[in-house]
Amino acid sequence: MPPRQPVVLIADALSPATVAALGDGFDVRHCDGTDRAVLLAAVADADALMVRSDTRVDAEVLAAAPRLRVVARAGTGLDTIDVRAATAAGVMVVTAPTANLVSAAELTVGLLLAAARHIPQAHQALREGEWERSRFTGTELAGKTVGVLGLGRVGVLVAHRLAAFGMQVIAHDPYVSVGRAAQLGVRMVDLDTLLTTADVITVHLPRTPETRGLVGAEELRRVKPSVLLVNASRGGIVDEVALHAALKEGRVAAAGVDVFADEPCPDSPLLDLDTVVATPHLGASTHEAQEKAGLAVARSVVQALAGELVPDAVNVHGGLVAEAIRPSIGLTEKLGRVFTAVAGGVAQSLDVEVRGEIADHDVKVLELAALKGVFDEVVEEPVSYVNVPLVAAERGTACRLVVERESPDHRNLVTLRGTLADGRQVAVGGTVVHGRERLVEVDGYDVDLALAEHLAFFVHRDRPGMVGTVGGILGEAGVNIAGMQVARRTPGGDVLVVLEVDSALDGCLLHEIALATESSRACAVHLP
Repeated sequence: MPPRQPVVLIADALSPATVAALGDGFDVRHCDGTDRAVLLAAVADADALMVRSDTRVDAEVLAAAPRLRVVARAGTGLDTIDVRAATAAGVMVVTAPTANLVSAAELTVGLLLAAARHIPQAHQALREGEWERSRFTGTELAGKTVGVLGLGRVGVLVAHRLAAFGMQVIAHDPYVSVGRAAQLGVRMVDLDTLLTTADVITVHLPRTPETRGLVGAEELRRVKPSVLLVNASRGGIVDEVALHAALKEGRVAAAGVDVFADEPCPDSPLLDLDTVVATPHLGASTHEAQEKAGLAVARSVVQALAGELVPDAVNVHGGLVAEAIRPSIGLTEKLGRVFTAVAGGVAQSLDVEVRGEIADHDVKVLELAALKGVFDEVVEEPVSYVNVPLVAAERGTACRLVVERESPDHRNLVTLRGTLADGRQVAVGGTVVHGRERLVEVDGYDVDLALAEHLAFFVHRDRPGMVGTVGGILGEAGVNIAGMQVARRTPGGDVLVVLEVDSALDGCLLHEIALATESSRACAVHLP
């Protein structure tokens, strides 16, 4: 009897070239992933599951697939895949992070041109028998200033394309160094300068608790009334209600929108405005992008099932890692996220210090895990263990791995210690105790707190009543405190407060607490 071939289940429509790229040696099967009962039955024998955007891969699907080793999403988004459940089940999740970069950048430029020249409106009027040239007088881009919010890969491509139109390019991205931006011919500015200076604003940021509603009512009151705003990145970064009001009141001239906070959204009030050019999330919808995505994930599936390094794995390292190291991988990724939140900017240099018994092993993967955590919510595209050194280099971050066998206070300890462009130094440290991840240091303050899903950090002067003040504000907002630690070096000096809360703290709530406690630093982090 011939040996069993690995089963690759394709649950969404993929191109014939994608199937061909799998090659021989696989039992390729197809099913309708939108039919839940069919999917659950078909996935029982699958070693690999390939999907696009229609099939939802959640904990129920993963539980029904005991043989599953890899889920491959032929695209960049992860909103239809429960990555946390997949990681817990030991299932690798791969995407095609670079497949749609050019398509997304080109759509951004297309939306901008359409909004600037009223192209869809003029087309519709002409179809209706009208010939009103003066009604559709537009705006030239040459000589204007474009403000790019988020200088990741798509943001850079858009900047290059608009510079070719004769535009001056400025950008705001706290995680890109001034030197790196200068190499790209882009001038870095703060958010307020971008809002008040730009003739065009284009958004290229990941959607995180920190960026959600970043361009809201207050920000839209500071822009030029002639500004053109484009969002082909992620829905929810631009407050759609505030944008609708600004457009109706003439405080924003026009907008190009490809993404919405809730999708699909055929009833968005933005669609009622003649000053809006809208598309139904078409950033990756080109034949070229779909083909590149399919071919990329086919290669990843072949690599994963062969036990090889998988460059585009987003949740686990695709190579051999010593068993003793594995518990520290997730810890180090989370420390990277905490570091980014506490630092609030890009580190020019980052030391990943590994101490204790695990130093006897090859811990290179922990350096990659740290960088992945640092940049996970900083860049728009998914970050993997293979592409993250390039991501760090693009943002001017030099990383060094420091390994020492001696660890006086903990059996094993991982510390991330970085220096920012303004000279500030930031450090966070953690350990794993009986399988549980613990945060044990923040900027020289000794703490001992579980690395829970939602954490917040505040630094303020030591004085009575502050704990009650914070608790009162969170109570008013309906946010429950699951744990709190207060650490100080000397009485009357600065105090670090670390909160574990049951739900994410948005920017407004953080700002309110910071004002009430006169905090010099306030931030929150989500740890999936």
